[in-house]
Amino acid sequence: MIERRNLPDMKMLQTFEAAARHGNFTRAAEELALTQSAVSRQIRELEAQIGFGLFERVPGRVVTTQEGRRFLHDVERLLAMAETTMRHARAGLPDHQILAINALPTFAERWLLPRLDGYLATHPQTRFDITTRRGIFDFTTTQCDLAIHYGQPLWPGAVCTYLCSEIVLPVAGGALRKGGHVTVGDLASAPKLHVSERPSLWADWFATMGSDEKPQNGHWFDQFSLTIEAAKAGLGYALLPRYLIEAELASGELTVVLEAPHSTDQGYYIVTPEGRSQAVETFRDWLLSQVSFRPLARDGQSSIIG
Repeated sequence: MIERRNLPDMKMLQTFEAAARHGNFTRAAEELALTQSAVSRQIRELEAQIGFGLFERVPGRVVTTQEGRRFLHDVERLLAMAETTMRHARAGLPDHQILAINALPTFAERWLLPRLDGYLATHPQTRFDITTRRGIFDFTTTQCDLAIHYGQPLWPGAVCTYLCSEIVLPVAGGALRKGGHVTVGDLASAPKLHVSERPSLWADWFATMGSDEKPQNGHWFDQFSLTIEAAKAGLGYALLPRYLIEAELASGELTVVLEAPHSTDQGYYIVTPEGRSQAVETFRDWLLSQVSFRPLARDGQSSIIG
């Protein structure tokens, strides 16, 4: 049974988060339409309730204590969950189904979103709540029904179902695409674009081609989306997954300069929490149907980590 006296006052938590974010009680008061004294009073009441100090006063501002910073992390997560809960509750009519989906930003933008109208055509009652957080998270403390994960099929407390491998190809845009097809030797000395999260991508591709080139020169970007834009601008040759650049290949903005695909050692997996609903199962099956060729994952199609 929940002890009601231990339930937090959401208004006080909002006040604490705003004060911590601004580092100033006055600016927090302005944001929340409160007086500065009201903010101070709420912070004192919250500190009395939890039993430790949240702020240290320094000239011109306030700084969270070590305990306050730890508490702030939990408060931010709680407020985000409360906001999501209310958004879902207000999302639509009682017969509507909310599906909270998480995927990497570029994958969500370039692969998932263009296909969702096809799902909605047969499931018009569905409303999506899509987020793009990175890394593994806990489904029990995050309002998420399904995640699309790049990496290995390892996710505590969830089922990983193999979706597809990642196959990259060398492409070019801008003035570089006018040069037509090139050779592996040409690419060794040509300007190249790198994704910082995949630092060995070019070296792995060259190894597949029988070359020991380990290029590090060129421009670096922290996301595939930026790398795609740089390639379109002609800043260098890029190794990109075909499924992320379907539109650019169709329009001619990007050209495959060498038909030499390379499959990376990781893949995409659909991750679902245990005890998932029928709606989640239906959406998972639809996602699988959107991939026309899905070679088996190296270690099986699915796994469960208890």
